[in-house]
Amino acid sequence: MKLKPFVERQIHIHISEYRSLYVFSAVLFFMGIIFGAIVVNSLSLSQKEDLFIYLQQFFGQVGDGQLTADGDLFWESFVHYIKYIGLMFVLGLSVIGSPLILLLLFLKGIAIGFTVGFLVNQMGIEGFVLSLVTVLPQNILLVPIIMISAVLSVAFSLRLIRQQFIKTIRPEPIFPHFVRICMFMVVAIVVIVGAAAIEAFVSPSLLSYVTEQLL
Repeated sequence: MKLKPFVERQIHIHISEYRSLYVFSAVLFFMGIIFGAIVVNSLSLSQKEDLFIYLQQFFGQVGDGQLTADGDLFWESFVHYIKYIGLMFVLGLSVIGSPLILLLLFLKGIAIGFTVGFLVNQMGIEGFVLSLVTVLPQNILLVPIIMISAVLSVAFSLRLIRQQFIKTIRPEPIFPHFVRICMFMVVAIVVIVGAAAIEAFVSPSLLSYVTEQLL
């Protein structure tokens, strides 16, 4: 019973400490989504047609059951997301990593915005429904983890900058923050396993069902 108040207190302290970074990261991420949706409208007619033909071929493969085996898709998704989070972690260990971490967060927003925007642009309400079953499920887990990873990595990088270039009477110890971010990465791996499982086992089934109903 005492564990819950402790966890809630730690979450409150964490949010209070990094509130400004979370606000900035959230704004940057949503700007990426908006930019991705705008990019769809900037595509030429031929580019949209080429992408839509590829999309139709993909939906045809879904209908014929020709998607990658679930196990292979799970492993591909897991490795991809681990590399993404791992790159943020590595960049956070350097004094020049902050801008690149934020760029990765922005690019994630662009990818989501472009995918949803293109589906809606080409297929209307049917495209919106498809985006709900293909984009939303795994990203319910992924987006918060990526956001927290970005904030912790940027915060650690900024601490390194302060330690290297801003001399203080009492230097802030770095090791406890390093341990904290390593512990979070362990939690992130567990969440990524769940997200990859959703993408490999749940989303294809939903997509197949929705495709049969709509297309």
